[in-house]
Amino acid sequence: MSALTTLARYSRLTWQLSGVSLRRLTEYRMDFLIGAGGLLLRVGCQLAVIGMVFAQVPVIAGWNYHQVLFLVGFSQLPRGLDRMFTDQLWLVAQRLIQSGEFYRYMIRPVHPLYAVLSERFLYPDGFGEVVTGIGIIAYAVYAMDDGPGLAGLLLLPVLALCGALILASIKTAFAALAFWTTNSFPALCSAYQLGDFSGYPVGLYHPSLRWLLTWLLPYAFTAYVPVSYLLFGETELLLWLPVVTVAVATLALLVWNRGVDRYEMTGS
Repeated sequence: MSALTTLARYSRLTWQLSGVSLRRLTEYRMDFLIGAGGLLLRVGCQLAVIGMVFAQVPVIAGWNYHQVLFLVGFSQLPRGLDRMFTDQLWLVAQRLIQSGEFYRYMIRPVHPLYAVLSERFLYPDGFGEVVTGIGIIAYAVYAMDDGPGLAGLLLLPVLALCGALILASIKTAFAALAFWTTNSFPALCSAYQLGDFSGYPVGLYHPSLRWLLTWLLPYAFTAYVPVSYLLFGETELLLWLPVVTVAVATLALLVWNRGVDRYEMTGS
């Protein structure tokens, strides 16, 4: 089967399964409302803290209030896209390997990773993050004096998609550790929580943390690097974005496939 045929097949399956998830969402509206309420509370607290900080100082690490708002809003987009399509990986890290339930994904006529993800596409919390992010970005662009131009805004979805792929790849790699440890949930939680730092200018952090967020767990490329380009025209790190995206995705897939092979060998 050619690569194009395989891509078309998975695209068709994703479209169909996303439709199923949307119908499920309309049937369980309360779940969506509860999740949206929790998200709004979290983002509201985050914005309130930022507002209190900027009430005392006009600029932080070279960023003003509305520029930081833009960064916060942008950081919601890749996180939302990632959550919409890959949150089933938390179950892999937490219990599917340990309980032996993962075996059912290996006998399906699709790649095991896709089989896991396809259990549920379009998580409602992801919708909320994307919508919230777009709203914050729109307000920040309206309020700032020198925002991104039209070309930058047209490029924004591509940058957000690269960020989402990086987040999904990091989540995949840490979830796959469960093939060796049976439960990688604590490691995945710790690694994923580091991504919260990407919603703020990395110039605030110690150099060692900046290096960690840029090159080891490259969360900086999910928000800070794209927004630095959109607002300030900084291209030095942006040129690395395609390389980092492909490298992290490839590494995550290699770790996942190696873990699946090991799971087959142990017969667990």
